[in-house]
Amino acid sequence: MSKEPDTTPPLIDRIGDGLSRVATAMRTEAWSSAEAIGLNPTQLQILTFLVARRRSGMRVKQIAGYLGVSQPTATDSVNALLRKGLVEKRPDPSDARALSVATTPAGEDAVRQAGRLASATEDAIASLSRLEQQDLLMHLVKIIRGLQAAGAIPEQRVCVNCRYFRPHVYDDPKAPHHCAFVDAAFGPAELRVDCGEYETAEPEAQRAAWRLFNREETV
Repeated sequence: MSKEPDTTPPLIDRIGDGLSRVATAMRTEAWSSAEAIGLNPTQLQILTFLVARRRSGMRVKQIAGYLGVSQPTATDSVNALLRKGLVEKRPDPSDARALSVATTPAGEDAVRQAGRLASATEDAIASLSRLEQQDLLMHLVKIIRGLQAAGAIPEQRVCVNCRYFRPHVYDDPKAPHHCAFVDAAFGPAELRVDCGEYETAEPEAQRAAWRLFNREETV
């Protein structure tokens, strides 16, 4: 009797299909959260980004780069937020001739309001054990960095690309890494994928840190 051919899709295809389904759910929730406070997803994403940068505003060009959209598209969204009183323009601390965009108290309230809305995706992630969540975060960091290296997404403010990141400098497996910005040890569960204090490391420093992070060198 002949054996039935294996019709199971390759593993990489099944993972991609699973991520696509999760992304669909998250996009739907993003629309619902934004609409609930009278915005669209891009406007809410900009607000959330700016709240994380409350120390200083961001120029429209930087916002566009973070979102991976054209500068005119980012400008349209910022202007809509200006009209709603959710952001304001202020002198850029690094260049007196330029303006940066920052959230107003009303904008910060809008982000908090959106964050309080029910999220089935967050509930699904919360159902995982802490160790499963930590492993998932590690894998996501690697995928995000791979996408960035391939030019598929804009530069992301992840720990592993940051000039303050020092991987595996301590023997404690719960907190092996060091953040030079806050001068403190931290562990895999505290890795950031969008940090407000992020500053890009030089390419060679990024590559060296990445090798150490992946334990490709003796530490």
